[in-house]
Amino acid sequence: MIALRVYRMLPSPVRRRLVQMLPAHRRISLVGTIVSPRGSAKLHQIGSRVTVDDDGVRTRAEVVAAATPLEMWHRNLTAVTTALDVAGIRYHCLRNDDHLRSTVAVLADKRDAVGRMLRSAPVLSGAHVRTVQVQPGRHQPDLAPTEVFEVWFPVTDARAELVLGSRFACEIEFWTRDGDVVRAPRHNAVIDETPAEPEPVRVAAALLSHFVPEADDHTYGTRRDLAVRAFDRVGFPIDAVYTWVDGADPAWLKRKVAALGAPDGALHPVAANESRYYNRDELRFSMRSLHSFAPWLRRIFLITDSQLPSWLDPHHPLVTVVSHAELFADLGGRSSFNSHAIESRLHRINGLAEHFLYLNDDVFLGRPLLPTHFFHANGIAKFFPSPAQFGLGEARSTDLPVNAAGKNNRRQIQRQFGVTITQKMKHTPFALRRSIMHQIEQMLPTEVAETARHRFRHHGDLSIPSSLHQYWAYLSGQAVPADIEYEYADLAHPSTPARLAELLSRRHRDVFCLNDTDSDSRAMAQQESMLAHFLPRYLPFPAPFELPDDVVAERRKVGATELWRRSSRAVPGQRRAAPVDAPTLPNNPLDTVGSFTAVLRQPDG
Repeated sequence: MIALRVYRMLPSPVRRRLVQMLPAHRRISLVGTIVSPRGSAKLHQIGSRVTVDDDGVRTRAEVVAAATPLEMWHRNLTAVTTALDVAGIRYHCLRNDDHLRSTVAVLADKRDAVGRMLRSAPVLSGAHVRTVQVQPGRHQPDLAPTEVFEVWFPVTDARAELVLGSRFACEIEFWTRDGDVVRAPRHNAVIDETPAEPEPVRVAAALLSHFVPEADDHTYGTRRDLAVRAFDRVGFPIDAVYTWVDGADPAWLKRKVAALGAPDGALHPVAANESRYYNRDELRFSMRSLHSFAPWLRRIFLITDSQLPSWLDPHHPLVTVVSHAELFADLGGRSSFNSHAIESRLHRINGLAEHFLYLNDDVFLGRPLLPTHFFHANGIAKFFPSPAQFGLGEARSTDLPVNAAGKNNRRQIQRQFGVTITQKMKHTPFALRRSIMHQIEQMLPTEVAETARHRFRHHGDLSIPSSLHQYWAYLSGQAVPADIEYEYADLAHPSTPARLAELLSRRHRDVFCLNDTDSDSRAMAQQESMLAHFLPRYLPFPAPFELPDDVVAERRKVGATELWRRSSRAVPGQRRAAPVDAPTLPNNPLDTVGSFTAVLRQPDG
């Protein structure tokens, strides 16, 4: 404990220097022991209860095989409303400013009855209940602090590393009656005073929280004057797109060697570096982070060179796998080993939403996020500039490919908009609009086509979704710069074990990137061990599109290309996306997306 206190008191640079003095192969485990004492090497049985740290409070939590923040949001709210229904206590659900919590309002004269219900309701058995004092908010300075009940079921994983607890609690607040009106004890997102006699309705859960997806079919009781749609709620569909490769697959290696025999020109040393294609199962955990922390995503598209990850169920309705053969059908359906080329065609994926996130497999969501982290409700995208620069001058074959592409992007921005760009973007999910990528291709047909033809990274490439799109959209009034809590760690850097241990302990970033820029092959085993320690602890709960462990173990014996072939034979027609197209979009892409209709009806009976 003394070592723990001393370590936490040290400045971050000093802590990282200390970590560098540890044996390389033990850094992540030793630092994890110091920084994150709540976790345990012991695996607890599913259904047991263990003591955990829940937002700074030691509490007992149930060990579960899987759970998500959205599921806990529903579990807590459903349990409270069910108990109130059984007790005959009238209530209404409402939207507050914290979209990860739910709120239920009850008249103040029912406070004692609610207290008895919380102690005795069978549906609340095992729930944690506490009374907290909250401030009314800056909009109601004349009101006194008020007390609310918080109700939640804390759960954790078998290692007791991840805790889903009070952050997703259901709050019960008490409204006061004054004649023919009732008043809220604190500010909420809709109304603070309303007629005492409500018209009861049931409303779609999506109207109660921006975290809840549009397609969620849960409904909850409220009053009609609270059943309103917020102006800042994102109502259009948002998809996610990944590009992925298994660089250890024998069949893929043969394709790569054959392509290297006929290159497009002189290759930069890192253009075909082994680490660029190395697979450490990062995709599995990155997709887990989307499932857990972004339930509002509609679908995930995975672009591969006719390969499948061993753990992925390619027939799951949330996932669509797209092959290079489809993406490059007009170029002969050949394999591409150039991420710039693959990225230049994302907008050609049939069925892709106008608004989508593009992620590399080394990018992860770090905690629950709202759609508004990436898009405004009016459709405008957000982007996150980095202080890193790609240098002045024209692109040269000796430039790092990422810097050469940035310089080519700058030349096009100068021609189109008359301004000069120098900054890269942070390694985060890129919030993109399909129509803008179509516009770039229409305005720069030669440059985009040349990028698509380069099978390895080339100094003539554009980097469209990771830079050009953002500046183009901003200068045409369709994107704005924004901030995001972000962590970047180069796997080869000595400070990375300390960074990962801190992430595991604090879980304080919206997004983090675990990037492998150009690692020596001798370091890969160490890095693989480091990630194998970190990722299952940070994201322990499997997603529904993952196959069972015993099935995965057998599939790992087979190459990724062979898995693709077997999948194609097993279920013809369900493996792939529909044929790639390049549809003409209307001037306003929002006209093409489905509008949300709230589930709003009179209560049964």
